[in-house]
Amino acid sequence: MRTDSPPATTVSYKRHRFPAEIISHSVWLYHRFGLSLRDVEELLAERGVTLTYKTIRLWRHTFGPVFAAGLRRRRPRPGDKWHLDEVQLKISGRKHWLWRAVDQDGVVLDILVQARRNRRAAETFLHRVLVGCGHSRPRVIITDKLASYPPAIRRVLPGVEHRRHRRLNNRAETSHRPTRRRPRAMQRFKSPEQAQHFLACFEPIRGHFCPRRHRLPAARYRAVRASCLHIWRQVAGLPTTSA
Repeated sequence: MRTDSPPATTVSYKRHRFPAEIISHSVWLYHRFGLSLRDVEELLAERGVTLTYKTIRLWRHTFGPVFAAGLRRRRPRPGDKWHLDEVQLKISGRKHWLWRAVDQDGVVLDILVQARRNRRAAETFLHRVLVGCGHSRPRVIITDKLASYPPAIRRVLPGVEHRRHRRLNNRAETSHRPTRRRPRAMQRFKSPEQAQHFLACFEPIRGHFCPRRHRLPAARYRAVRASCLHIWRQVAGLPTTSA
């Protein structure tokens, strides 16, 4: 976990009737857990907060990208081993592909929804990941045996070692699981733009609160969780207590 975090993000809640605590908590619930908008509405109602799921959808659309961008700025430096993979999405009856890059620690570097699964699509995704990582080059890239990867990597990242093996890429393949569960709660994605907008927020927010718990003793895990919540309050522009 990064210790030299950037200054707190300034988030404006002007012209919103509900306080920042409720807005940020609603966005957190929706992205962190596999809940629908109506599930979040019911959880808030149990706490005495009366609003509609449409309000939560508006908050998710407005503040989700802001919170996700703040978390991306605070994430650890990407590792030197990248895992790339793509999984099929069915959107409005048509095939699309969700491209994903993760490092050896399981941190999602970037995602991109595209209609193609060819060399040009692979190049587009590699350029996007490079820009998002501050043009930090990996030492190794691991992919499956999709034929589009070798020419794309040679053009975008010449000199980087490329390993092609299905079993070596489990890190990226298992990273798809939370994403594949989300369309059920959302009653499927309605358009590629909606899928990209949601997943670009969902991955940083969910991933920020999902350290590799099985490798941490209980005390260390609680400390990491407290640090994650502290950073979240900074990103959401909420008052924080000294750690």
